[in-house]
Amino acid sequence: MSVDFGKVGVLYGGTSAERPVSLISGKGVHEALLSKGIDAHLFDTGERSLAELAAEKFDRVFIALHGRFGEDGCMQGALEILGIPYTGPGVMASAISMDKIMTKRILIEKGIPTPRYAVVHEEQDLHTAKEQLGLPMLVKPPHEGSTLGLCKVTDESKLAEAFQLAKTYESELLAEQCIIGREFTIAIMGKGDEAHALPVIEIIAPGGNYDFHHKYVSDDTRYECPANLPVELSAKIQEYCVQAYRAVACEGWSRIDVMLDKDMQPWILEINTSPGMTSHSLVPMAAKANGMAYSDLCVYLLSQATCKIVKVKS
Repeated sequence: MSVDFGKVGVLYGGTSAERPVSLISGKGVHEALLSKGIDAHLFDTGERSLAELAAEKFDRVFIALHGRFGEDGCMQGALEILGIPYTGPGVMASAISMDKIMTKRILIEKGIPTPRYAVVHEEQDLHTAKEQLGLPMLVKPPHEGSTLGLCKVTDESKLAEAFQLAKTYESELLAEQCIIGREFTIAIMGKGDEAHALPVIEIIAPGGNYDFHHKYVSDDTRYECPANLPVELSAKIQEYCVQAYRAVACEGWSRIDVMLDKDMQPWILEINTSPGMTSHSLVPMAAKANGMAYSDLCVYLLSQATCKIVKVKS
């Protein structure tokens, strides 16, 4: 028997640098919900106001926004104030996960392996980071996703170029130890003790370059789901990801990126609290490997929509 979710909004678009991806994700989710008989409506937060969002009187919303003002706690906070249940993690978990530097601080405090890093404000800081972390080294804006602004530095002569590229997005940058090895991503669903990992996906990009083009445009990237790993190692990676998910208080769903080095040591890279839902996206792929169709995944995530902040009656 189908569940009546009432009037559902699919929040998409937005104003971040990841708007093009969000437009595709939102349309995919919207079509899936409609196919299940759900009264779903697209709402572009980049073109319409919060006043219009309130006026729509949605009973719940599916957040298909990526990047700033959609994935970073801002929209989550607005929805809490409006009292509209929403998918995915709450304000704090969204804000922390969007900040790669803060995420690392928490992972380190919890003893969860993550690559070494340095915070960069000036170009000279990058030279200091190079001495600490060695080359190759990754330079990235800490609040962007989809590899926007990211540069892999293999030669000291490229430090200035990497600094200028990342600096176009924000003033505080992250320099990160580059782990050489295999790349994986793991979807996590649930909350607290019920949080669980979906099958591990290995990402095999041409030349190991999993950039924006190879994520969303090209069909050259190969994916193995479940990944070809020993059972024990796969379980170890999943457990680290669940620990990271719980450490920042995620709920609903998220996707966590991992590198595996030559010594078979997993390293947590980052947590994505509003993963893509395009034809190239990886959470739907993991769900499919578990026997869940794209449309059923959308309905499940919508069913988990809540307001996370309990309002105390005066």
